[in-house]
Amino acid sequence: MITRITSRLIAGCFLAFAIATVVGVELSKARHSPVDKSIQQNASSDNRLVVHEWGTFTSIAGKDGVALEWRPLNGASDLPKFVHTMQEGAGGLRSYPSKGDLTARVRMETPVLYFYTESDMDVSVKVDFPKGKITEWYPQARNVSAGIDWGKFKVMPGAALNFPVESAESHYYPARETDAAPVQVCGTSGKPAQAEKFLFYRGVGTFDLPLSVKLEGESIVLKNLGKDEISHLVIFENRGGQIGYRLCDAFTGEMTHERPALDKNIDSLLQDLKQILVSSGLYEKEAEAMIKTWRNDWFNEGTRVFYILPRSLTDAILPLTVNPNPTEIVRVLVGRAEVITPEMEKRVQQQISLLSDPSPQVRETAMREIRKYGRFSEPILKRLLETENDPSIRSALKALIETHGA
Repeated sequence: MITRITSRLIAGCFLAFAIATVVGVELSKARHSPVDKSIQQNASSDNRLVVHEWGTFTSIAGKDGVALEWRPLNGASDLPKFVHTMQEGAGGLRSYPSKGDLTARVRMETPVLYFYTESDMDVSVKVDFPKGKITEWYPQARNVSAGIDWGKFKVMPGAALNFPVESAESHYYPARETDAAPVQVCGTSGKPAQAEKFLFYRGVGTFDLPLSVKLEGESIVLKNLGKDEISHLVIFENRGGQIGYRLCDAFTGEMTHERPALDKNIDSLLQDLKQILVSSGLYEKEAEAMIKTWRNDWFNEGTRVFYILPRSLTDAILPLTVNPNPTEIVRVLVGRAEVITPEMEKRVQQQISLLSDPSPQVRETAMREIRKYGRFSEPILKRLLETENDPSIRSALKALIETHGA
């Protein structure tokens, strides 16, 4: 009897050891796999197609909290020269002499579409933009106007394709640092095929955003103007290199917060933002690529609010058509509302008064200080013009605005 029990115990121990060994091997594979496990699960059997997208809607909050009209394409381009632009004459946009003259309330920045599948697949993609215009894109598209249509192209997982690159630095390239499959778009009218890790497009538009951002004294007043909750929201401030931020989840209605205390560090912010993006549906490498793309622009001097647009609103603003129908579509568009603070207005106002200084060096330094706000210079100048009474300063402001404020 004892011998029989002993034998059973030994056999059970061997079975448990065997199971533990198999499980351990599988866990080890999972830990050391370079590809996100969720990607393998979502695009594993039956050659299923998974599509992920991220991008940014940038706006400038007016005194009433609603987005101002501005010229978001004013200034030098931050994109590589191989990226196609509306000035090439595609899609009937050739009538615009300069994209810098376009006015809008929202700059749609760097949406990228990633594709995941196990084997080569023909896919067609079209993005409509009924309340905007597409201004830049890559690879080449079949049709570009109030939307963009790439037609049919190949998704080629594992293919060793050559992506274009230039010697000059650009925040375009970090978007390639994911496990997405390369895409190859065949040329039209004798043009060669173009390859990339994603489909890229940008544009400008005038449409209603779901968030009102208003500065009242030392407080920021936020109001959700839409029907859906805003799942994640970040109030951010950088003053003199010191940063602070506040997080808010499941935001509805209205709330007032003091401007953030400048007691945080960039590492904790990056970790929190990554967690927000991943919880919104992006893969970890996609979230890291998005943050790396915009890190030098999102977190510089100023006050701004970041928020995740409700998916229903993203689909209404940018209707997406993919064929064949994907198993999964994730779209994470981040709203970025810039706030013009009293400190910014005061700093620019001080420089305006120096533009009439007899010293060329003083005048040049003052202009450089105004230009450092880049595409946001013009809205600041317009704000100052609303309250300025001195005729000479008003004249200087109008002259700067006429030359696009930079």
